[in-house]
Amino acid sequence: MQHTAIVTGGSRGIGRAIVDRLIADGANVVTCGRGERPADLPVAVIWLQADVSKAVDAASLVKAAREHFGPVTLLVNNAGVQVEKTVAQSDDDDWDLIMNVNCKGVFNMCRAALVDMSETGGVIVNIGSISGMVADPSMALYNASKAWVHGLTRSIAVDHGPKVRCNAIRPGWIMTEMAEDGFALANDPQKAMSDALARHPVGRFGEPEDIANMVAWLASDQAQYISGECFTVDGGMTAASPLNPGLF
Repeated sequence: MQHTAIVTGGSRGIGRAIVDRLIADGANVVTCGRGERPADLPVAVIWLQADVSKAVDAASLVKAAREHFGPVTLLVNNAGVQVEKTVAQSDDDDWDLIMNVNCKGVFNMCRAALVDMSETGGVIVNIGSISGMVADPSMALYNASKAWVHGLTRSIAVDHGPKVRCNAIRPGWIMTEMAEDGFALANDPQKAMSDALARHPVGRFGEPEDIANMVAWLASDQAQYISGECFTVDGGMTAASPLNPGLF
């Protein structure tokens, strides 16, 4: 089917790869960010400057998609932020930033999109993280926010099926600016990156296109029997023992 899709945070990284893949698959796409429209965004893509933590902006995205293309049939909640702090280091502003974007933003978008989807059907794909099931050091609020996304995914699948299928993807180390910021926390970033790479059975870090491929499959008719699941896409990293195979 030809989807009317909304992808949040589609200006760069994983979000941009998802936008490009959906366009290639024939979808009509609306995307957004808090800045100006990227100059290289395909002309066919509708861009809105929006903050998904605001319910009015979420509603505007759904309205724009409906007016340009028809009822929303695919929502990909990709927009997210991170703060590199422990609980003891975090303040109220850190809490508000992380929870407003990573949690409230997903909630706002799902609630707005479900108006159409509850009538005509649809698919929701939430971008979670392996950090929501295994904690990254000094990323306390981010870790917690992604666990929340995984929980909401299951609730939407249970409450809004069979009209709506909802699943989450838990990316591992995908080479984006956020990943680089995470490695920068280490005392020796290069050593940390080398050690992390050694823990990947597939022998490489992920690329944004790896996540876009998974989104495309979950949005397709091939995944009609799949809902309420969280799929780890991390090159096998969290499947392995913490022993570094490079040391043996």
